[in-house]
Order: sequence, then structure tokens, then C-alpha cells
Amino acid sequence: MNQELRSYGPNTALREQNGANLGLIEPPIRYCLYARKSTESDELQALSIDSQIKEMLEMAKSENMDIVEVRKESHSAKDSGQRPVFNQLIVDIKSGMFNGILCWAPDRLSRNAGDLGAIVDLMDQGLIKEIRTHGQKFTNNPNEKFLLMILGSQAKLENDHKGQNVKRGLRAKCEQGWRPGPAPLGYLHDKYGDKGGKRVFIDPKRAPLIKQAFELVAYDNYSGRDLYKWLNEDKKFRTKNDKKITLSMIYRMLADPYYYGEFEYPIGSDRWYRGNHDPIISKELYSKVREKLTVAPKRHPGTVDFTFTKMLYCGSCGSSITAEEKFKHQKNGDVRRYVYYHCTCGKNRDCKEPAIREEELIKQIIGLIDKLDIDQLKTVEKIKKEIERFQKFNYILGNENKLENKTNNINIKNYINYILLEGTKEEKRELLEYLKNKIYLRNRNIYLK
Repeated sequence: MNQELRSYGPNTALREQNGANLGLIEPPIRYCLYARKSTESDELQALSIDSQIKEMLEMAKSENMDIVEVRKESHSAKDSGQRPVFNQLIVDIKSGMFNGILCWAPDRLSRNAGDLGAIVDLMDQGLIKEIRTHGQKFTNNPNEKFLLMILGSQAKLENDHKGQNVKRGLRAKCEQGWRPGPAPLGYLHDKYGDKGGKRVFIDPKRAPLIKQAFELVAYDNYSGRDLYKWLNEDKKFRTKNDKKITLSMIYRMLADPYYYGEFEYPIGSDRWYRGNHDPIISKELYSKVREKLTVAPKRHPGTVDFTFTKMLYCGSCGSSITAEEKFKHQKNGDVRRYVYYHCTCGKNRDCKEPAIREEELIKQIIGLIDKLDIDQLKTVEKIKKEIERFQKFNYILGNENKLENKTNNINIKNYINYILLEGTKEEKRELLEYLKNKIYLRNRNIYLK
């Protein structure tokens, strides 16, 4: 009697005797235990993942379930495709690593239609044999899949309602005069107030210095950097987290209307509320500060594409060199344009390297031509193209005296001199791409390293 054993997996065998199929032994379901908590309320769910895993492992042990792997993540499920662990779980199910899921409740798997649809689709394909939760089981059965979709949709509905309730609560809080979120520098929250209704009080330690900072800007023409030095070095100012105040924090503070008693929420919504807190400054003082810090629109360095900005470096601090243009009105009514190159102070805010005019810079670059490492092949090709263009131009004009192509004896130095002195900005920039050196500027003199 011939007998054959055909393998369909580690625990599956198909017995055949005399060509007759005697039956298929189903393998045990390979479960992945998936535990999730939402990052939206970590302090309330700090132990939720461990408790989920503990409860599910006890359930698996009592029912002799095969748990292949335990996976957990802290991520909100309100948006589809945003959970990396869950996304990898879907991929592994498609590859056949798991064909069952064990989790605490359906809302642990999904709170959105996209991820819920992915789960149900895998069940339709037979890739998920079973989903087990605390007290429920879902298989590839129309009624059970329908129930799973109802529970998942219910979780999404609860999530949507929760978002609406939160927004409504925030609006109510604003109407009462309390801005949502942490209190700005100079204010303290009432530690003992009810959640959502904590009052805000003036910080007696920091508020006087903040008021004085506004006054220094309004009446003594202090800049943001002046305040930065005054607060950190002179007053040894520290934030509530015992850190130095940063320059960006200073500018945000000077632009915050909360200090005179009003606030906008959400930012950019143009919805303004009168605060129920005590103001630190007056609205008049705030307006004066804004006038001091608001300058007329002008073109800042870097907004114009200057010729030499990408090839020069500061010889003092190593920062890049930028440029700005200035215009001088002559007595005869003419306007002259000047371009000055100077350090960006990117690596040293206090760099004192002086500026240099573009005309002087070009003269010095011409003086360095013999020392520059130039890609001669590209330069020669460029000159050849210029000669060919000139020849075509001559031919179109009917000039029979064609320029002889003497590219074998090209004088690169003369060509560079011509481009630097007479060429367009684009020609200068193209030529400078052939340089292999870094050029540094120091004390209005350029040099190579």
C-alpha cells in the first residue's frame, strides 16, 4: 500500500493513499500579539501596554494559543498609515509570517477607515484566519466581519466626537479669558486648579525683568541681541526650566500681545480674545516696541544673486561671504550702484571683517590668476564655443573675413581678464565654476589657501 506525505507547512500534512485524498489537517493559527497605546495621553496610559500584554498572554496560555511574536507601539490610530509597527504587521501577514492577531480590543487595531479596511481585506483574502480580543472572536465570516467593521467604525466615531469636544472645550476656555497651552514666560499656572480651568498668575521673579526688557526696546532703542546680552549676562535670567533665554524666545516674547492682555487662538485664525490674566505691560508700550522692531521693507543681503558670493570665504572666522548693493544719489540727479562683499558672521556673530567693493575685488582676483588652479580643459572648451559663435555671427552679417580659430594657442589668462572686466554676471559665474581653489577675504585683501 503506497502512502505519501506532502508538506504544506511545519504542522500541515496531506495524506494520500492509492491516489485518494484522506483529508487536510489544519495547522494551528500563528498569532501576533499587538498592543498599542495612544501618545495623546501618555500619563494616563503609562501602564496600558504592559497590562494589555499581561492579560492577553494569560488568555493565550489558557486557550493554548500559539503566540509567535509580541509587538507594541505608542502611536495614535486616528490617521491611517501612520503607525510603523502596525504597517510592518500588515506586511508580515501578507508574507505569511502570521495569520492571526491577538489584541485587547478592536479599537487597538484601528480608529480609522483606512486601517480597518486593510484588516478586513486581509480576512477576505484568507491571510488572516482569526482576530481574537478580550471576550470576542472574528473570523472570515460575514456576520463576524460585519461586527468587526461596526466596532471599528464606532471607535472612529468616538474619535471624531472627541476631537469636536476638545475644540469646543478650547473655545469655551478662550471665551472665559484663558489661553490654552502653557503660560508664556513671565506667568505661572495655578498648580492646584482643576484641569482645564487653571488660572494664570504673574511670575513675581521674571515679570519685572520682562517689563523692563520691553521698556529698553521702546525707550532706549535696544535690539534683540542687546536684550540677549542684558538678560543672560547682566541679569543672569533663567527660564522656568532653569535655562538661558534664547534670541528666538526674546523676539517671540516681544511680539506676543498676551503681555498686554489679549491673545489670538488658534494662531493665524484672526480670533482674538480678551485675557482674564493680569497684563505685565500696557498696550501703548507694546505698540512702541512693535514700531521700533518693524523696519521698512528692504532688500536684505543674499536676496540678489551676486557674482562672487559662492566662491569667497571669510579669512577671520571661515564663514561664507555675502554681498549687498547700495545706491548713492549724485548731485546731478544720477544714481550710482555699488556692491559690497562682507562676512555673513555665520560662525562668529562678532566678526569685524570689513567690507570690500566689487571693483577692488575683481582687481585682486585678476592679480591672483597665475596662482589659481583652473580647469583648463573646460576653459578652453568655453573659449572655443565663443570663437565659433563669433564666426557664425560674422557669417550672418556677410563678413567674409572669418576669424581664424587659434584654439591651440589660447591665452587663458587674457580671456579670464576679459570676462572679469567686461563679461556679464552669468559669464563670470560660469567661469568661476572652473576654479578649484578656495579664496579667502581678510582685511579687504584676498588670498588662497
